[in-house]
Amino acid sequence: MKNWRSDTLSQSAFEKTGPIPRSISRTFEKFKKELNPNTETEIVEELRVSRYQTSASIKYLLLLLISPILINQISRNFVFSPVIDYFWSEKSTDIFLNTSQEERAFSELHRFEEKIHFEMLIGQLPSLSQDAIEKELKNKAVELAQYYSYESTSAIKNLLSDIMSFTTFTYLIITGRRQISVLKSFINEIIYELSDTAKAFLIILFTNVFVGFHSTHGWEVLLENGLRHFGLPENRDAIFLFIATFPVFLDTMFKYWIFRYLNQVSPSAVATYHEMNE
Repeated sequence: MKNWRSDTLSQSAFEKTGPIPRSISRTFEKFKKELNPNTETEIVEELRVSRYQTSASIKYLLLLLISPILINQISRNFVFSPVIDYFWSEKSTDIFLNTSQEERAFSELHRFEEKIHFEMLIGQLPSLSQDAIEKELKNKAVELAQYYSYESTSAIKNLLSDIMSFTTFTYLIITGRRQISVLKSFINEIIYELSDTAKAFLIILFTNVFVGFHSTHGWEVLLENGLRHFGLPENRDAIFLFIATFPVFLDTMFKYWIFRYLNQVSPSAVATYHEMNE
């Protein structure tokens, strides 16, 4: 029974797209099963295989999601954090990792000084002497130095812990090829069993979020936060170049997937997509 289940599961996992749409082939298969006298036994076995496939897929998916996160937090808080905090505070006098941090810090300090003068002019603050203003600026500068020093150490910790997470994820992918095949088959079953309207809705949602005309601001925020996460300089030219090229490439690949695969598997879903998109 175990060997038969493994063979059936393997066939389902490596099922290829044929020249005939999958919905039509399934209709013929269903008709053949209804004429088969052993249909009930086969249905029970298929349900067992489907249950095993669902359970195995969910377990492996949770493993892929939870393991890198745990490794990330453990390595960051218990391995890298003590070492980096010690060397950064005891052995280094640096505050900034890049010029972008310096520009943001100087801009905030300058804006704080202008805020003091503005509030003094409109009467929200009493008139302060130059020494008092210098003292306020010094306190603000110390606060900014502490903040950006923490941001710099956090960026180094993020880089190292994310490398550990990526290594863990890669190891799970390489050593779990059979689980990947089962998971791929499980996801394909879920996607292809959706209604045509649901497929078209998901396609439109995905394209509008990632390659739509209004997605440029989202990509800009995502890239800026990503660069800050790793302590990299925020090069505006590089960000805009990425926004101008990557969504176009992604849109081309997505349209190719619709034309090459989805059009063969579910042509009605493609027709529904074009109708909803117009």
